[in-house]
Amino acid sequence: QVQLVESGGGLVQAGGSLRLSCTASGRTFSMYAMGWFRQAPGKEREFVAAISWSAGNTYYTDSVKGRFTISRDNAKNTVHLQMNSLKPEDTAVYYCATSPLTYGGSLYRAERYDYWGQGTQVTVSS
Repeated sequence: QVQLVESGGGLVQAGGSLRLSCTASGRTFSMYAMGWFRQAPGKEREFVAAISWSAGNTYYTDSVKGRFTISRDNAKNTVHLQMNSLKPEDTAVYYCATSPLTYGGSLYRAERYDYWGQGTQVTVSS
């Protein structure tokens, strides 16, 4: 049974920072790519960032490039999303997910992931 548990969400003022974490169990974590998605109220779930199995490749949606950094610690089965210079439009529920792929440009597609966490709320006030 694969389980993903996110943490680190909360309320922050615009311009502030948050660090999300996602701890995985039930799969050989180091063999698979990981991703972060988000869903704002009334909107579809969207890709935020992804990282290859070895952390050699990272992928970001344009709106977060230069502000967010995805990283992973395979020894701790954990992936992080460091979010800086947060904006009100970053407000959403953030989900981590694991993919059976190891790397690749298609990791922005939600259907490339087979297990998802429950999500953590991030609220950025103006």
